[in-house]
Amino acid sequence: MRIFADLGELKAAKGEHLGHTDWRTVTQEQVNLFADATDDHQWIHVDPERAKAGPFGGPIAHGYLTLALLPSFLSQLFNVQGIKMGVNYGLNKVRFPSPVPVGSRIRAGAELIDVKGTPAGTLSTLRLTIEVEGARRPACIADFLALYVPADA
Repeated sequence: MRIFADLGELKAAKGEHLGHTDWRTVTQEQVNLFADATDDHQWIHVDPERAKAGPFGGPIAHGYLTLALLPSFLSQLFNVQGIKMGVNYGLNKVRFPSPVPVGSRIRAGAELIDVKGTPAGTLSTLRLTIEVEGARRPACIADFLALYVPADA
C-alpha cells in the first residue's frame, strides 16, 4: 500500500500507476447477496444451472457488483493522510468489456490521472482497471472520482 503523507504528495503523484491489489475470488454467495440488495435476480447471475447453458457458460457477477468493489480495491492501494475525510465523489466513464464469471479471481490496478483543487477540497480522478485472472480483456474500466477534504477545512 502506498501512503501519501498529505495532499501535496498526492498531487505530485499525478500520472503514476499506483499498483495492483491482491486477487479476490467472486463467489456465488456474494452475487446472490448483491442480487438481493439490488433486486436484480436475472438468471445469468443467480441460477447456476440455467446459466451453464447460457451465453457465458455459467453464472456471472453483476457489472455493478464489480463497480461496487472499487472503494474496497482503492483502500488496498493507497491512503492519504493529513485529511479530514475522503468521499466517493462519483464516476466519469465506466465500461464493462468482459464478464466476471462466478468463481473467478479479480484484482484492480489504478492510475492517478488527475488531481486538482476545488472549493470543496482536492478532487482526484483514478482510472481503475479490474482484471479477471487469465482473461484477455478487463472486466471493468472506470474513472473514479474521490474528493479529499483537508484537515484544516
